[in-house]
Amino acid sequence: MSVYKTIGLMSGTSLDGLDICFSKFWKENSRWKFEIIKAETIAYPKVLEEQLRNSIHLSSQDLLALHSEYGFYLGEITNDFIHRNQLSDIDLIASHGHTVFHQPQRKFTLQIGDGRAIKLQTQIPVIYDFRSQDVLLGGKGAPLVPIGDELLFSDYDACLNLGGFSNISFKINEERIAFDIAPVNIVMNKLAQEFGKSYDENGDLARKGEININLLKQLNSLDFYAKSHPKSLGIEWCNENIFPLFKNIEAVDTLATFTDHVSEQISKIFNIHQIKKALFTGGGTYNQFLIEKIQEKTDTEIIIPEKQIIDFKEALIFAFMGVLRLNNEINILASATGSSHNHSSGIIA
Repeated sequence: MSVYKTIGLMSGTSLDGLDICFSKFWKENSRWKFEIIKAETIAYPKVLEEQLRNSIHLSSQDLLALHSEYGFYLGEITNDFIHRNQLSDIDLIASHGHTVFHQPQRKFTLQIGDGRAIKLQTQIPVIYDFRSQDVLLGGKGAPLVPIGDELLFSDYDACLNLGGFSNISFKINEERIAFDIAPVNIVMNKLAQEFGKSYDENGDLARKGEININLLKQLNSLDFYAKSHPKSLGIEWCNENIFPLFKNIEAVDTLATFTDHVSEQISKIFNIHQIKKALFTGGGTYNQFLIEKIQEKTDTEIIIPEKQIIDFKEALIFAFMGVLRLNNEINILASATGSSHNHSSGIIA
């Protein structure tokens, strides 16, 4: 039986740090199994965080320099993680990189952090740039996580991630589909900042507010929610469609209303598609008030896993995508991204 020991590196748009996840994968009765051995989030140094945040504005030369610099940084951090935890026999590192540009309609996407630099630092095979091939094949280059939902988390009818945005993956007629449902922490965290907090812990602030019926109606009638999948959201959409609606409403009431709105959109998807059991992951899973509001509106059984899965499912799945790529097996589903066919993606260094 082949066992793969793999490190997954994931940097999200929130830039709260680098998720690093060391796991092992193996097949049992032709089904993939996994175990997370060690995982942590490493905060970025302030200077690097600012460089990554502003990378979209860099000249082409400075962006190429950052691509290399960030690659060497990822290699250093990975080496430190390996030595601190006394890890050995690592088969590969799978790195998502940091997204600077993502324009699938123009056939390009850019995740910086040169995988060759990581390889030079660690002397371990590295697989990187998982999205570009999908975009060239006419896909959106996202979401990529559904392959992990399909092969590692198939005991659940659906997998829901509550991050900056809520996204879901589930099967319809033997095909796994995935799409964004609604903004979550990208809006809630900004509202919480008005109270001097970085996020609404447990949903305690929202719990104190009152629902503004007019605002709730406006939110629920936004065009996006009537569109069919595949569909995705970005911060630009929130700036245009969400934040302007909040004028002249108390922040605590806005937070209460928005939390109710999110719960309504998520439960609606559960109910329409008759989801019996859903796995919840991502930071929003810790928002008890939001979870209660969703449960009030649906009979779907909400499964909240152990903390490591909540926090590191994405890094785990990128590590797994590296294993699939190493074996030249499908690691991107066309039904989720809209590309011309399923394929095995990632550059091997």
